[in-house]
Amino acid sequence: MNYIIKKENNYLIVSVIGDVDISLTDSLREDVDRALAEYKDVNRLVFDLAEVDFVDSAGLGVILGRYKRVTAKGGKVYLAGAKPQVKKVLDLSGLPHLMEIYSSVDLLLDKIG
Repeated sequence: MNYIIKKENNYLIVSVIGDVDISLTDSLREDVDRALAEYKDVNRLVFDLAEVDFVDSAGLGVILGRYKRVTAKGGKVYLAGAKPQVKKVLDLSGLPHLMEIYSSVDLLLDKIG
């Protein structure tokens, strides 16, 4: 498994390591959805991308799908820590128009905590 999912207050933080590509997306999607179902009090989802080197369209699809699921229940999704090459892909995808992006999880939690 190339990710860690943890609950912190009313946040679900998904820290991914390595590439977010088709080889990872099925398990990532299932595990995030399972955690969202388990932690019913969570209304904010954070994708910690600090250790991500590459995101493909399947990875973007997982992020967008969780965005739709969380925002349908009145929650918010955040992206944090994206390296320049990953941020460029995020920018090209248009996801920053839907989600707030922060340079780190710590900064995000300090700001909106």
